[in-house]
Amino acid sequence: MEKKNKLRKKFLKLRKKKYFHVHSYKFAKLISYIKKKYTKKKNIHLALYYPVNYEFNVLSIFDSDKFNEIVTLLPIIKKNKTMHFFAWRKDDILKINKYGILEPLKNNYTVVPDIILVPLLAYDKFKNRLGYGGGYYDKLLNNYIKKNIKVETIGVGFSFQKYYKLPFKEHDIRLNKIFTERGFI
Repeated sequence: MEKKNKLRKKFLKLRKKKYFHVHSYKFAKLISYIKKKYTKKKNIHLALYYPVNYEFNVLSIFDSDKFNEIVTLLPIIKKNKTMHFFAWRKDDILKINKYGILEPLKNNYTVVPDIILVPLLAYDKFKNRLGYGGGYYDKLLNNYIKKNIKVETIGVGFSFQKYYKLPFKEHDIRLNKIFTERGFI
């Protein structure tokens, strides 16, 4: 655990130092991949995160002219340290949660996404992810696995966030793919 905490500090500092805005045209490969994979699905549910603390800004995806027919979701953190996704559109009102992160207003029902864009501090070639340490995504994904719900996870970060081999625990969930400003890794 100590190694993970040291890595978190290192990559938070690195991300702040090297952060840059990613233009919407960089998302063309990601959008194309999603649309090809889900051609037979009427509504594709894509879970995003609202970027904080110099995270890769996935909201630029809305500026892409190829981005339509995709229902976007944002997470809401619950009191029992769980997370659920709710439908959200770019212009919908948001509220600030206890962590200072913007969340959608709670609507009537949670939505299980087809794809989750997962924020990260670091990643490795084995598709392991270093998060902030709260375990929210791992808990959510482990819950989906227990219920036999298939959800694709795409870790999103900058190419400079790659680490040679991250510590991996039994409860950690490997990502299906990694997406950076250079495309898929």
